[in-house]
Amino acid sequence: MFDLDQFIADCEAAVAADGGQRGVREAMARVVSDRASLIARLGEPKRAGIELLHRSKTVTILNLVWGPHMTVMPHNHHMWAVIGIYGGREDNIFWRTLPSDAKWPIEAARASSLMPGDSCPLGKDIIHSVTNPLGKLTGALHVYGGDFLKQEREEWHEESLECAPYDSAKARRLFEESNARL
Repeated sequence: MFDLDQFIADCEAAVAADGGQRGVREAMARVVSDRASLIARLGEPKRAGIELLHRSKTVTILNLVWGPHMTVMPHNHHMWAVIGIYGGREDNIFWRTLPSDAKWPIEAARASSLMPGDSCPLGKDIIHSVTNPLGKLTGALHVYGGDFLKQEREEWHEESLECAPYDSAKARRLFEESNARL
């Protein structure tokens, strides 16, 4: 059975031991490999949203549920992360910044599709956009190497790709709009 307290302790211990990302990815891989146990503890996702499971100065853990066909514009975290999928699918486009004289400020560099049981590390400088390509909810655990809720971040406009401060109210609206369509 998935033990949230043990997962939190494992993540905190990994950060204390070596900065964390490798140990957190190993813990995440164990957790998402047993989807039934994870669902038994967290519940089957019913709505799009973000549930805070743990927050400290060194580790933030979120249960994130993407709505059907939901897309989040390019954004960064300014800290490493590990994503583990326990239901649905999450497609990521990873972006790179371009010189100031380029036509666009960022460009797509690669993509990755995550399925149930997959885990993926993200470096602290990664810019990515996320899409749930399915007509059903996608559940994912996200672990961040710091206090994610206090971290200032940036996002890039979906059409112009211009950079701006991250707008958390706008992000909440995306989840609310997704739930309204359910």
